[in-house]
Amino acid sequence: MLEELDTKIITETETSTISLSTAASEAVKNILTERNLEGYALRVYVAGGGCCGVNFGMALDNNIRDVDTTFEAHGVQVVVDEVSIDYLRGATIDFVNDPVRGAGFAVDSPMAKGHSHEHGESACACGGSCSCNN
Repeated sequence: MLEELDTKIITETETSTISLSTAASEAVKNILTERNLEGYALRVYVAGGGCCGVNFGMALDNNIRDVDTTFEAHGVQVVVDEVSIDYLRGATIDFVNDPVRGAGFAVDSPMAKGHSHEHGESACACGGSCSCNN
């Protein structure tokens, strides 16, 4: 019993720093409804390296493993695997509709290594499906 409580407290502490914006949660809910995917969660994971140091991927998944960290944000279940959680601590997941890059999810993670631009900002696009900003 004590071991279960310790695990729950650690999981809640780890995920409390990942946030999903209202716009992102609404976008996920709309996709789940359109595709009739009841019982699916948003899985966020490290999808390799890139200009940001880390690229993130997202998928709709209904295969939740015991080693996954799960939490709910604005009515959306979010799942992160045991490796990716280290890169997502402190991250914000948003849905943006950029006139230049189009609509998509953006991950702003302090754990992802970025590079500086001429104007002192640090940002880059990761394959069009997300962006990493430090």
